[in-house]
Amino acid sequence: MLLTSLPTLVLADKVPACAGKPGVDGLKPYPDVYNFYYENDLINGTDNNYTNGLKVSWVSANLESYVEDPCLPLWIRKLNGWSNWLQPGDFTSRNMVVTGGQAIYTPRDLTRTDLIKDDRPYAGWLYLGLAWNARDELTMDTVELDVGVVGPASLARQTQNLVHDLRGFDHFAGWDNQLHNELGVQLVRERKTRAFIHDEKNGPKVDLITHYGASIGNVKTYLNTGAEVRIGTWLPNDFGTSTIRPASDSNAPLMGAVTRRLSNQGGHAFAAIDARIVAHDIFLDGNTFVDSHSVDKRYFVSDLALGVAWQWQGGKVTYSHIVRSKQFREQPNAHRFGSVTLSLEY
Repeated sequence: MLLTSLPTLVLADKVPACAGKPGVDGLKPYPDVYNFYYENDLINGTDNNYTNGLKVSWVSANLESYVEDPCLPLWIRKLNGWSNWLQPGDFTSRNMVVTGGQAIYTPRDLTRTDLIKDDRPYAGWLYLGLAWNARDELTMDTVELDVGVVGPASLARQTQNLVHDLRGFDHFAGWDNQLHNELGVQLVRERKTRAFIHDEKNGPKVDLITHYGASIGNVKTYLNTGAEVRIGTWLPNDFGTSTIRPASDSNAPLMGAVTRRLSNQGGHAFAAIDARIVAHDIFLDGNTFVDSHSVDKRYFVSDLALGVAWQWQGGKVTYSHIVRSKQFREQPNAHRFGSVTLSLEY
C-alpha cells in the first residue's frame, strides 16, 4: 500500500496568485505536507529479502500550473516547462513532490560469506525523486522520475550495520557479494480514480480507489494495476494508501476556501492490492551493464495490504501489514513486512 495519502486544498475556484507575493514566500499561507515512511520485516520475525525501506517526501501547496503559477520561483517554472505535454488537461490543481529514500535487500542466511547462488543478491538503492501530481475531485495523474545509485554507493551495508549495532544484532557477512555500483533511473506514470463513494450521514463511509500505471528504467520496468477499499467513520478526500514506491504521495483537493489539508479528524481501515507484470527488476536480474549475481525472477507478483489510519488536525499516521508474493523461483515463501507512515502539515 503506501503509504500515506493526504487531503489537499483548492482555494476559491482554483489557487490564489500568492496573495501578491510571488515566489516561495507566497506559498507560506498554504501549508506543505511532509511524509516520513518506514518499512521493515521485523514485524514478521525475519530479516531478509526486502528487509528495510526509508523514504521522506515533501508535497507542495496546491498550484494552478507548473509553469505559470507565480507561487513558484522562475527557475522552477522553467524546469517544469516540459511537464505540460506529460499531463495535458484541465485539472483542478497540481502539486510538485520531492522525495528521497533508501531500500535494502538481503538473502536469508546472514552467516555465509560466499555467493549464495540460489538466493537473492545483496543490494541497496539510494535515490532522489521529483514528481508531478495533477488532480481533480475523482482522478489523479502522477509522473515521477527517480535517479539514484545501486551498489556499494547506496550505503546499504553501512546503514544496516549501524541499525544492527544499535539493536544488538549480528551483521550480515556477505555484503562483499552485493551488486556493483550502477546509476539507476526510473520513470513512473500512474492514474488513480475514486471509482465508488458511499457517504451516508449516519452510517459508515466506504470508497473504492483503483489505479493502473507503468514504470520504465534500468531499476524496474513493469505494468501495474490494483485497488483499495476503505471503511471508517470518516474518509480523507484523497487517493488512498501505498507502500514505499514511486507515485505513492497522493494528495487530493478539498473543495472551498480551505487553507489546511489535515484539518479534520477521523479513522478508517483499508485493504489494498497491487499486481505487477515485471519485465525487469535490477534487485533480482542483477546489474545491467556488467556481470553480477542474479536469480530467476517471477514475472507476475503482487502485494496485499491491510491497515488502519488516523488523522488529526495537522497530522496523519498509517500502519499497514503487507504480504508480497514470491518474487523469484527459489524463494520458499511469500514475504511479509510492516509499513508505517507519518504525515505532518506545516
